[in-house]
Amino acid sequence: MPPAEPLSPSEIEDRLRSLPGWSVADGRLTRTYRLSSHIAAAAMVVHIAGIQEQLIHHSDLTLGYNTLVLAVATHDAGGALTDLDFTLAERVEAIAPAHGAR
Repeated sequence: MPPAEPLSPSEIEDRLRSLPGWSVADGRLTRTYRLSSHIAAAAMVVHIAGIQEQLIHHSDLTLGYNTLVLAVATHDAGGALTDLDFTLAERVEAIAPAHGAR
């Protein structure tokens, strides 16, 4: 598989418009979710891990008491943001409501 191509700053801005709550911090696509409990947050981590395995693209997940922080960039693209990062974010957004994440 060829390496992922970095997105331009304008492409990143455009993609962020469709992902409320997501932002770019330290060059990584990030989002903090709040959940009803630690168990709910941990369950969402497991669900995200499955999505990451399907995409063969993994983020950093930080589990707090009732929070979950996701941060991702594409290592194969020199740590830049690529379509793959936004695909992961979109997939996570799609499952977040089922976990009660806000």
